[in-house]
Amino acid sequence: MAGQAELYSAVKAMAVSFEFKPGERINEVELARRLNVSRTPLREVLNQLMVEGFLTRSVNRGFIARLLDAKQIHSLYEYRAVLEAGIVRAACERASDEELVALRAFVERSRDVPEDSDATRLLELDEAFHLMLARHTRNDEFVRALESVNARIHFVRWIDMQQGRRSHTQGEHMRIVEALERRDIDVLPDMMRSHIGRRLDQITDVIRTGFSTIYMRDQAEPASVMPANTTTSGENS
Repeated sequence: MAGQAELYSAVKAMAVSFEFKPGERINEVELARRLNVSRTPLREVLNQLMVEGFLTRSVNRGFIARLLDAKQIHSLYEYRAVLEAGIVRAACERASDEELVALRAFVERSRDVPEDSDATRLLELDEAFHLMLARHTRNDEFVRALESVNARIHFVRWIDMQQGRRSHTQGEHMRIVEALERRDIDVLPDMMRSHIGRRLDQITDVIRTGFSTIYMRDQAEPASVMPANTTTSGENS
């Protein structure tokens, strides 16, 4: 592992994808050995991920992987809906006509990507659309906040993409672009909230699939965490 930034990226990717299974204690010794690093820089990374909401910590158990919890994911979606309603309003006021032309072209290219493409690629395209909007606000805090919440719901949205929501999502993206082109600032926030929002029961269904994916995947991979009692609880675009 070349350096702290690379170590952070590697461990965060594991946390985002729930390679650390929900509620399990992270075996620091085994993880350090697997990544070929010492425990001191690894612990610094784990502390940072705890601050960012990917891990928790117990006095007696050390670092614990976050739960895949429906109510928490629902709260993150609710936060994202409010955040992106503000983003799209600011983008409507500040984006140049040339930027909106490029945004439309991006959505049109994205629609040409086959529905049966890898879910990771489909999600990358979806996240890119929303980040383009955030950058058009000229406000870096919007971009950072969106990147943060996206990371925490990435796994659930990846499951969503596998379940075939993508065609619906792409159609809504184009309607948002059309409203931006009209500079229809009054309708855009509600469009975005509707685009993002999910009911708790929908989230619970996606999480149920997520648990199956995590534990079926683990049967074919070497474990990087030590088992512990897990709390399974029951997260849209």
